[in-house]
Amino acid sequence: MAPGHDLRRPYKRAAVTDQERRRVAALRRQEQQRADSQHRARCLASSVLSLPSGSGPTPTEPVGPIEPGESWTGLEEVEMEEEEEPGKERDLNAARASRMSGPEVRRWFARQLMLPEWMIDVPTSLSGDWYVFPRPAGNRCFVVSSNGTTVSRARNGSILHHFPSALPNGARTKDVSGPSSSFSILDCIFHEPDQTYYVIDMVCWRGYSLYDCTAEFRFFWLNSKLMETGACNPPSHYHKYKFSVVPIYDCDQAGLESAYMGPMPYAKDGLSFYNKHAHYQTGNTPLALMWKDDKCSQHVLDTDGKGQVPVQQQVVLELQDDGKLVTSDDPPVIFGCLDGEFVQKLGLRSGNLLRFAVSDDGIRLVNEKLEVTNIHYIAKASRARAFADSYSKVLFQHAARHSPLKFEDLITSLYQCHGQDSESTDIEMA
Repeated sequence: MAPGHDLRRPYKRAAVTDQERRRVAALRRQEQQRADSQHRARCLASSVLSLPSGSGPTPTEPVGPIEPGESWTGLEEVEMEEEEEPGKERDLNAARASRMSGPEVRRWFARQLMLPEWMIDVPTSLSGDWYVFPRPAGNRCFVVSSNGTTVSRARNGSILHHFPSALPNGARTKDVSGPSSSFSILDCIFHEPDQTYYVIDMVCWRGYSLYDCTAEFRFFWLNSKLMETGACNPPSHYHKYKFSVVPIYDCDQAGLESAYMGPMPYAKDGLSFYNKHAHYQTGNTPLALMWKDDKCSQHVLDTDGKGQVPVQQQVVLELQDDGKLVTSDDPPVIFGCLDGEFVQKLGLRSGNLLRFAVSDDGIRLVNEKLEVTNIHYIAKASRARAFADSYSKVLFQHAARHSPLKFEDLITSLYQCHGQDSESTDIEMA
């Protein structure tokens, strides 16, 4: 991890942070919007099995060395775009998806996974309303079992594996556990060293959709149902890869320390936090969070194609028709705008993902709004990449270089939460 300034983060919690507001809004939104989850799951299962493979899996994005480039300075304060029509890009339409190819496939599939935001601040209810688990290092993917076969697709849409499994209807053997038309969808991370699919969430089980179920219920089903199938058994002729569940802890001090310091059968890549009341939402959500430090992850800071941490932070943004540069959030966050002449000179097009280097003082928070200045264009991002960086990732990477959110801060926040709960109870009793 690159050395940063020796700054101590204050333990005093802000009244209400931007990420906390978005967490509250996300919980309210899922109560108000009850989608047809059964149709959603069926479309996704059909598309995972039928879509052609895009580009092959690319676990590491090649990035060239920073070279002197066009300077981009004096950008205006970051702002939020107006929200798009509901479901515009996330609509699970199997017929439409089957006609897509290349980058479209990658974009579509990346939107079907529930993607955690990076932890910018500690949730106020961390000790009571959240789970924590050690995230396995590996390739995030959907695994679908149906019609006597099992297919895993990486988040960029490409087929990772096509294989028989002990999942329901996952192999051409007699399966008396359900009708032949049923299917299951698991959210997994494939851990290459031990050739194991570690299941981090359950989206659908034997045709029953879990999209609108809380994480508390999904994790209960995951732990109870997966063991019944034999999918956790060692590989065999009709079961090529082993499946395993990750240990999920209540986010109290004992659970947090177990997830952080406890031995695991896989290499860790940070900690994942899930709100117990969260439904399975496609795309970025503040109800799932990711946190890393150099003790529980080999890759806290983004690296280049040679595996080296660049001297300056790098960000990947998407170019829009009007020259605006935006993040992958919904709605996207605008980081600035490129001059039309510069865009034309380099032959850039709308939808291109572009890589920029950020100076040490190029990112700062002013009144909880992000200001970005003194950024330099490097090159186009890898074609295998499906999306730009998220707003929370840019902030987390910046903080990791200068004033990281430490494990001790997480532990301290648990005591603050407990103190606030006790104070609230005393007031009510009085």
